[in-house]
Amino acid sequence: MIGCLCLHGFTGEPWEVEPVATHLQKQGWLVYTPTLPGHGPEGNLKDVTYKEWVYMAEVATKELLERCEKVYVIGFSMGGMLACYIASKYPVSKLVLLSAAAYYLNPLQLLQDLKEAVRMRFRGELKDDFTYNLYRKKVIETPMAAVFQFMQAVKLIRPYLAKVKIPTLIIQGGKDGVVPKKSAEYLFDMITSDEKEIRFLEKSNHMICHGFEKDRLIDVIENFLMERNESREEDEHESSST
Repeated sequence: MIGCLCLHGFTGEPWEVEPVATHLQKQGWLVYTPTLPGHGPEGNLKDVTYKEWVYMAEVATKELLERCEKVYVIGFSMGGMLACYIASKYPVSKLVLLSAAAYYLNPLQLLQDLKEAVRMRFRGELKDDFTYNLYRKKVIETPMAAVFQFMQAVKLIRPYLAKVKIPTLIIQGGKDGVVPKKSAEYLFDMITSDEKEIRFLEKSNHMICHGFEKDRLIDVIENFLMERNESREEDEHESSST
């Protein structure tokens, strides 16, 4: 059986990666989408440390490794950084990074988003804009102590990128107003795997799993996770035939 760990982002929940996780579950995979400590509807980020997020990811990884022949890791935003740490420390087979936050807050795109928000406000549409209301709520309710923990996690995980040597796929939205383009480029440069690729979905924002290019995103991920398995099986078949 193939196992897959899907990690959500800072202040988020598993629904952030739900479209991808659900698709992979339909393939018969064992997919874990844990809620990180302090997150979720009943969560409290005030007294949580980044070490608890790392620990949760490690526990889920160990269980998947015990139960599955192969394990893949997919991480969104901060979850992408946690996924990099897991890939550097545990024998997982492939890594997928979605809007991974090696750097965060793209000021140029954020300014464009704010201008659009002002226009929507005058048109009376702002109260119905899901993404705006979601992040406004997060900004208001997230304690600064939790923001510090997030920044610490990113800072301390960065050195582990050089230890990631497994096949890696990096996907970034071209309209991401939270994580800048340079984050994806930095990850590509620092990860030392011989098999790595980077894709930009130009119409997608930070919530890349729920955007207009959701279906394309899922296809790219599935092709990456399945393609090399198929080629390896063909190689093994050819070698056994000779």
